[in-house]
Amino acid sequence: MNYKITDIVCILQAKCDIVHECTVSDLLTDSRSLTFPEKTLFFALVTKRNDAHRYIGDLYRKGVRNFVVSSLPEDRKQMADANFLLVKDTLSALQSLAAAHRKRFKIPVIGVAGSNGKTVVKEWLYQLLHEDYNMVRSPRSYNSQIGVPLSVWEIDENTELAVIEAGISKPGEMDKLEAIIKPTFGILTYLGDAHQEGFSSMQEKCIEKLSLFTHSESVIYDGDDPLIVDSAEKMCMGTREIAWSRKDKDRALYISKIVKGEDSTRIDYDYLRFSSSFTIPFVEDASIEDAIHCLAVMLYLGKTGEEIAARMCKLEPVAMRMEVKEGRNGCLIINDSYNSDINSLDIALDFQNRRSAARGMRRTLILSDILQSGMSPDELYRRVAEIVIHKKIDRFIGIGRELLSYKSLFPMEAEFYSTTGEFLSSGAAECFSNELILIKGSRNYHFEEISEALELKQHETILEVNLDAIIDNYNYYKQKLKPETKIICMVKAFGYGAGSYELAKTLQDRGCDYLAVAVADEGAELRKAGITMPIMVMNPEMNSFRTLFRYSLEPEVYSFKLLDALIYEAERQGIMRYPIHVKIDSGMHRLGFTLEDMPRLSERLKSQTTVMARSVFSHFAGSDEPRFDTFSRQQIALFKECAVAVQSATPQPVMRHILNTSGITRFTEEQMEAVRLGIGLYGISACGMDTDLRTVSTLKTTILQIKELDEDQTVGYSRRGVLTRRSRIAAIPIGYADGLNRHLGNRKGAVVVNGKRAPIVGNICMDVCMIDVTDIDCKEGDRVEIFGEQLPVTEVAEWLQTIPYEILTSVSSRVKRVYYRE
Repeated sequence: MNYKITDIVCILQAKCDIVHECTVSDLLTDSRSLTFPEKTLFFALVTKRNDAHRYIGDLYRKGVRNFVVSSLPEDRKQMADANFLLVKDTLSALQSLAAAHRKRFKIPVIGVAGSNGKTVVKEWLYQLLHEDYNMVRSPRSYNSQIGVPLSVWEIDENTELAVIEAGISKPGEMDKLEAIIKPTFGILTYLGDAHQEGFSSMQEKCIEKLSLFTHSESVIYDGDDPLIVDSAEKMCMGTREIAWSRKDKDRALYISKIVKGEDSTRIDYDYLRFSSSFTIPFVEDASIEDAIHCLAVMLYLGKTGEEIAARMCKLEPVAMRMEVKEGRNGCLIINDSYNSDINSLDIALDFQNRRSAARGMRRTLILSDILQSGMSPDELYRRVAEIVIHKKIDRFIGIGRELLSYKSLFPMEAEFYSTTGEFLSSGAAECFSNELILIKGSRNYHFEEISEALELKQHETILEVNLDAIIDNYNYYKQKLKPETKIICMVKAFGYGAGSYELAKTLQDRGCDYLAVAVADEGAELRKAGITMPIMVMNPEMNSFRTLFRYSLEPEVYSFKLLDALIYEAERQGIMRYPIHVKIDSGMHRLGFTLEDMPRLSERLKSQTTVMARSVFSHFAGSDEPRFDTFSRQQIALFKECAVAVQSATPQPVMRHILNTSGITRFTEEQMEAVRLGIGLYGISACGMDTDLRTVSTLKTTILQIKELDEDQTVGYSRRGVLTRRSRIAAIPIGYADGLNRHLGNRKGAVVVNGKRAPIVGNICMDVCMIDVTDIDCKEGDRVEIFGEQLPVTEVAEWLQTIPYEILTSVSSRVKRVYYRE
């Protein structure tokens, strides 16, 4: 949605001397997430830990010209062309703007509140309903006073249904969120003790959460929960209550039977005089309750029993923080070392019980002190002990001074330690065998160290991909361009080895204009995975036309043979005005129409209505090297002449693009309507001038074994690795089948171990290679970098006298990709 800055001034009742009228579409609260400076309105939020007014100067230098502030910057005279909207409170201003935006849309909006299950319910509703509606849902866990306004801002003219999550931690917060979300109807999920410290009682918290639905048509909740039922009665809301029940047959939605299997659950229900059932691929109690909430929503929206059953059985797990990993000595580790409260403890223990029952393993719980429960220590740890006893934990390990004080409450086999460090130094981590260990702790206790100590070390080779680095590199090139210039991001060749879908999703979320792939099948896979933005196919084949049409993929057209075949097939299928991208050969002499072809091409395009030129483009032969600048400028001139002919044959505007990554930097003035961003997106400067790019891909492995070998011993096949001194030789699990080029063997290349270079010794094998670690302090299990932050891929390319593209795209598909955000 675009808003005029003058309209926003009115909405916020801000003091502002409008320097220039403009429109904004992006709200920014985190300066690190900047994408479109010219369309951005930055809210300088002030918190206990930070004052975002300090980032205004940097954002101004990056192109932002609109700021909502609670105090004017001292250096504002140096930003004479910026609009400063002065308000009393920038957070309140953000919320007011989002509330005004919400009022523009008369669509169903589902509000989700509660202590546990909000995110799962939200994501499952999307899985269940996205085929029927163009949906918006809160991204990630945007459920706070800041996150909710940003979530609501995602609603636009195309939205048909929104699901917005709302979280609170103290009284008075929900009224603000209610004014922003204005839910048509809502769901109150399970109510627990999380954030209880901000409330005098559970009922006060329940009433606060229910206030989200004060003006809603209806609210869905568990009618067997006396706290919720009593709170709803006390509020006397005019809202229609849909209270489902496992006990009361008179409820509109009665859950008549729940049958748990080994890995699935059947739920039978009665609704308005008809009976039906469905199965979900989950057995945890929390998942069952979440599924019933989703059932109530689907029934409310008029879905049939058959539709519900068909979709419920396909529900997929929502990526939460619990991780199950293989441990040492036959153990399994459930790592939930992120939060700790009574509610989530109960859920995690239920999760553990299901897995231990299937495997016949002892159940062990490692638990830290629980912080900020809102309960007295006596009440808190008595309840913890009751839960642990009820869940039949075989072995309990408590870490923290409070748990140590209440150790008498735990009658099972138990150990107690004051700190995480005390537990790790005691040797207790070595004394586990055939146990299913749940690690559950508050962040302050750093239980990830315990998880690390108990895990079975996997000698795996992985490619780590930093998605934040992709965003930063995209923004780096974006700020070089005019606001209206479109960016076509190259994700061909499996995203230059980094994985095309994850990168495409990241770029789509950042507002990228186009993606480009090599062949139609690559584009089809992206469509199947949910990528909706325009996709160019750079090398379409004659047998791929049906795939192109089916998945709305836009082909490059470089010859009359291809153009005629495409027109013929499109006519057969009754397709009109299908977008194509016309390729010009301006001097690369690989593929493309020539200047001499222009009259005939222009006539051919005019003579039909089946396809239309969406863009016209060409490739540089040497834009990265100054010695070819004269030729590059000749290419630009020739391309422009050809583009005129293509435009003359096409009634609508045709995008022109010739700049690649190096062209964006070296020939910025020739950006025209679009540019193509390739290797620079992945952190590689194509011309050596872009020094601020961030490394995206890091190839890592581990040391499997270290051997002491005497002088004159040989290492590897054909005895090529001859040692000239007594050496320590490490074997690492990566070889030429993983993409490690054999020419790097015999000390031609090196890797990095603990910050130091280790030469590759002998011939590289298919799955393993050997490195010389004689002068490096290291041990088996230590990490090894093949390329990345410490060893740039450009340097590896130089060793092989090739280009970084080849190194990145050579990483085998059998190498696991791990994606992360900072």
